Amino acid sequence: MITITLLEDSKGAYAGFISEGHAGYADKGYDIVCASVSILVMNTINAIQTYTRDVIDVEDNEKEGFLMMHFQSDISEEATLLMDAMVLGLSGVEDQYGDYVKILIQGV
Repeated sequence: MITITLLEDSKGAYAGFISEGHAGYADKGYDIVCASVSILVMNTINAIQTYTRDVIDVEDNEKEGFLMMHFQSDISEEATLLMDAMVLGLSGVEDQYGDYVKILIQGV
């Protein structure tokens, strides 16, 4: 199962996210759940780096199915919109494939 933990600061704003695990929906290369989650999180990171001035830290370990993104300071309105769009997409994947994807929220 893939678990996406949305990190929130004390004001309820996004502080980042952690994606952990493998979906296990299908064999490697055919797992549409894994591909969907990967595209959503990677596109969000790329969009934040390209279209905002937010500075982020990213750590990953593909073999372990681990990806962490953390904002170095308060999140901008633009990055908030991009994160909202990611959560919307991930929620759709969770709604359809809830046995393989779970979204959690954690304060930091």
